[in-house]
Amino acid sequence: MAGLALFALLVAAALLAPLISPQNPYDLAQIDVLDSKLPPGSLGGAGRHFWLGTDDQGRDMLSAIFYGLRISLFVGIVSTVCALAIGMAAGLLAAYAGGRTETLVMRVVDIQLSFPAILIALILIAVLGQGVGKVIAALVTVQWAYYARTVRGVALVERRREYIEAARCLALSPARIVFRHLLPNCLPPLIVVATVQVAAAIALEATLSFLGLGLPITEPSLGLLIANGYQYLLSGKYWISFFPGIALLLTIVSINLVADQLRDVLNPRLAR
Repeated sequence: MAGLALFALLVAAALLAPLISPQNPYDLAQIDVLDSKLPPGSLGGAGRHFWLGTDDQGRDMLSAIFYGLRISLFVGIVSTVCALAIGMAAGLLAAYAGGRTETLVMRVVDIQLSFPAILIALILIAVLGQGVGKVIAALVTVQWAYYARTVRGVALVERRREYIEAARCLALSPARIVFRHLLPNCLPPLIVVATVQVAAAIALEATLSFLGLGLPITEPSLGLLIANGYQYLLSGKYWISFFPGIALLLTIVSINLVADQLRDVLNPRLAR
């Protein structure tokens, strides 16, 4: 419940960022360069308190974190949902069809999983370029194979059970058997894997943005905020990178805690 409460709080902060942020950190009319690199708790020239300090451009770090959190969560959730749909379809097709179809699908999955995810993402970003949509496309390409392998393993077990044989004896259509009977029984492990992969997608996007290959500066994420302050760490201005890093850490930890609890709820034997 602690992980769920923390994740809900972060999601609420991201959704309500325009309402609860002290300023819009990407509105030039609200930014004063004279307020750049102020330490946490400082008072700006316009009388505004910067509770987490400001960055090198005079942007309020608390507001920048709220806005960056919106992009990070959006990229992580959307890429996971799209990859889940593609991987689930591929895994169900491989398990139910069998034969050459299964061999072809699983060989593609094996080839992709043999390469590090960060390497595939870097190559795709280098080809596609920067942008939210392009980062999501790269993450979907990286993630779908995990779901395909997971759902194929579960579906192979479920395909041999009596209720599937009974459905075939009743001459039900393959589509109805797959979507009405097979898919619902494959969902519990997929939900857990998808929850974990949301955190993995957020971390991977942050890595790409930190390296300068993910999102452009006009579409900031937590990884890009961390990268903006990296050059100032040795000069003592730690807060520019430290607080976005803490926000990224809390986001990933809360999602992983929720995934652990979902695993116990959906499979009570593991909890015992």
